[in-house]
Parts: sequence; C-alpha cells; structure tokens
Amino acid sequence: MNAERTAASNAPETPRSGASPKIAVVTGAGSGIGRSVALELLAAGWSVALAGRRTETLEETAALASASPDNTTLCVRTDVSRPEDVAGLFSRVGEHFGRLDLLFNNAGTFGPGGVPVEELPYDAWRHVVDTNLNGAFLCAQAAFRQMKEQDPQGGRIINNGSISAHAPRPNSVAYTATKHALTGLTKSLSLDGRPYRIAVGQIDIGNAATDMTERMQSGILQANGQLAAEPVMDVTDVARTVRHMAELPLEANVQFATVLATNMPYVGRG
Repeated sequence: MNAERTAASNAPETPRSGASPKIAVVTGAGSGIGRSVALELLAAGWSVALAGRRTETLEETAALASASPDNTTLCVRTDVSRPEDVAGLFSRVGEHFGRLDLLFNNAGTFGPGGVPVEELPYDAWRHVVDTNLNGAFLCAQAAFRQMKEQDPQGGRIINNGSISAHAPRPNSVAYTATKHALTGLTKSLSLDGRPYRIAVGQIDIGNAATDMTERMQSGILQANGQLAAEPVMDVTDVARTVRHMAELPLEANVQFATVLATNMPYVGRG
C-alpha cells in the first residue's frame, strides 16, 4: 500500500459531521509531503485547494483521495515564486470556497545537491531563495490578508521548515539559509497575527520518505566527510502531525514541532 492511500485510510472519515468543511490551501501538493498532507486533510473532511507547478500531478493527488473536484478539491497550477500566480491562487480560493482556514506553506526545493559553496551558481542560489523563502512569504502574505478580512476572522498558517532550520548538512548553504529564514518568518507572522486570530506555527521535518529523500537510504554525505545511509520515516506520520496542528482551536498553537526519523543523525550531527 502506498503512502498516499495509507494517509487517507488512517484518518477518521467524518470528524465534522453536520458542520461546514474547513478550507485549506496546500502548496507543493502534487508530490511528497504536500500530497500526503492534502490527502490526510481531505480524508478528515477538509476541502483543499491543491497548488503546485504541474496540473497533472495535482489532479493525481485529487484522484488518490477519490474527492469530487466540484466540492472538496480545487487544483490550481501555481509557481509560488511568481507574485501573480500566488495572487491568482488565493483569488480562486476565495471565489470557490468563500473563506480560508489553513495554509500549509510547503512548496520548496533543495536546489543542486552536493555543490560546494564556492561553486554554487548565483542562479541556483536565487532559485532556492525565490521558492523557499520568497514563495513562502508571498503565500503567507496572501493568506494573512484573506484571514484578516474574512468573517469570521482568523485562520492558521503552518510553515514547512526543516531539520536544516536547526543544523545544516554539508554543501546545503542555500537550502539551510532559507530554512533558517523561515523560522524568522514564522515568529514574525505569529506575533503580527495575534490581533486577528491568525495562528502561525512551523513543522521541522527530518527524513520523511519521499522522492526527495531517496538518496538518504543509499548514502548521503555526513559532516565528517563520510557517506552513510540514514533511516527514514513514513511520510504519513508527518501528515498526521500537520493535521493535529491544523485542527487545534485558534486559541491554541503549536509554535514549533520537530518530527524526524528516530535514529537519524540529527541530535548528534557534527
């Protein structure tokens, strides 16, 4: 059984029986963590706008959930690094669903792996910054505006950080810098959102089993210069954690959560 179907099967079917479904935007919803979180929310009764750069993968996510596109899902091709795409995404969400309860700010890229800092092209650096940081800001800004103006006011933003927001891997300067910056974004948004019932938190994830982490199971560069395989965890464990954060009342907030493969070399990295 694949991870996406497992996410749907493990969640309760109708936790909001008799209530209007809550509305979420999940960026990077066409694969990996974004897909798993979208499926977890859909299985729990949410309506979800699926955002990503490839329409076909977004439609695959909706199909995995057996969701009705007219009611519970909305697929919107979005490059989060483009302000006009982000504006279009949140405009369509407002028109289609009428409000927004959750943004899972997930879209991101590691960039070219294993490139020493002195050899990293500026264009590669800029691409990672534009996606991971600028894209997260643009989506958070648009969500903040909508949550502030809607009635009833408020909502929740969950930023996808990383273990790299705490400790870097070798040759990861662009990715690590953006994930540290996301922590500042999370703290500032959390403070600025208080008057408007906008709760903002961050989930820092380590070694969830996705296409992005396949190389960890065969061997990845460690701080001591050696290659070593690292354990991974089921991505659905991440999805369940995001859903827990998302379904708290707005009077409660998980400011920072760290979810990682138990035996990965994080606590002792160095």
